[in-house]
Amino acid sequence: MSAWIEMISDEDAGDKLKEALDFARTPHGTVDNVMRVHSLRPQTMNGHVVLYRACLHDDSNTIPMWFQEVISSYVSVLNNCPYSYANHWSNARHLMGDEEKADRVEAALNAHQPEDVFDGQHLALLQYTEKLTRNPGRMEKADVDALKAAGVPDGEILEANQIIGYFNYVNRLLNGLGVTTDGDTVGYYAKD
Repeated sequence: MSAWIEMISDEDAGDKLKEALDFARTPHGTVDNVMRVHSLRPQTMNGHVVLYRACLHDDSNTIPMWFQEVISSYVSVLNNCPYSYANHWSNARHLMGDEEKADRVEAALNAHQPEDVFDGQHLALLQYTEKLTRNPGRMEKADVDALKAAGVPDGEILEANQIIGYFNYVNRLLNGLGVTTDGDTVGYYAKD
């Protein structure tokens, strides 16, 4: 079982759902469970696909893709979301292209100690990630000022904010519906 609620297969999908499933297909031609779990409400699948692609796969983003995936992975660690972590850490590891570095980064994220491997802008962004994930009601202007002081441009602050917000949303969706990676191709870059 890939989720605690019904997920409709391609074969059993009506026209509206078929259209949504086609929109949600990965580069592998499959529909991951994170999207298929919406199959009872295709309109939320469509919205989810648009949000995901805008936050994490838009060509205008300037945060390097490997670090977007690190942010995604850290949110997923903080929320204890195995589904998102499996996919996005796989991507981060692949994009880093350095197994030793990836091992050090993974250990630091899992220990909630990004300062063990990051400094400067990267560390500031991961500290912002942690606070916004764990204590969203305690955010204040000083948190953004700290990013600016570290040299993070406003556009990248917005990008990071959107990635963090998206993964907090999707981690809750996945954990709340018991979605697993059973049957998925794990990681966007698994077959590049």
